[in-house]
Amino acid sequence: MRECSDGIATASLDMNLHTVELPEAGGVTDSMLLDAFMPEFDATRIEHRVIDARPARVYEVAIRTDLAEVLLRSHVVSALFGVRAAGERLLAMARGPRPEGQLGIGSMRLAELPDHGAWIRLGEDSPSEFVFGVVGRFWAGQTSWADVASRDFVAFREPGYARIAANLSVRSYGDRRALLSYEARTQATDDAARRAFLRYWNLASPGAGVVMRSALALIADETRRSGSGA
Repeated sequence: MRECSDGIATASLDMNLHTVELPEAGGVTDSMLLDAFMPEFDATRIEHRVIDARPARVYEVAIRTDLAEVLLRSHVVSALFGVRAAGERLLAMARGPRPEGQLGIGSMRLAELPDHGAWIRLGEDSPSEFVFGVVGRFWAGQTSWADVASRDFVAFREPGYARIAANLSVRSYGDRRALLSYEARTQATDDAARRAFLRYWNLASPGAGVVMRSALALIADETRRSGSGA
């Protein structure tokens, strides 16, 4: 657990090779909607932040905040993306034209995500959890995303890819505060992709944590700006 300069506590967790046990139908469970889309995964990263606002307000702000603004507001995140982009450009020059399916940086508001495309809406349990995902290759020096429909996400098994299922979830933390959590799980579609992804993840996980914590900080800022006591 870390204490930020604004007094808001944050925490993170990084795990590899994990399975979430789901209960039988009709059983009592604390499982999340995310478990329905990816109960088994090769790696996950979880970041948390306590925000001084009621959970329903934090959730509404979270799904409507443009998460792409993290690039503009965080010099560290901008540097991370800049280094990655520079490396990909060098490799692209050596290998030839870039593959199709690459996603440029635009806006990313969860409430506006489509049901078909690159980053897609997978499910929502308002006002507690929003699940979104993407399928792609992002570990060999070039990033490309597959064009997938939400209904096909769970069954996608084309070799050479990995599926990312992520969520933002909110729960009560005391009487007037909320615990906002951001989890991103990844599962490769075959053994070769899994080995390549895990080699990449050993290096990339800390950077992913920076990006995720910056997104939570952005949501916290937007919540304060819009009236934290609402």
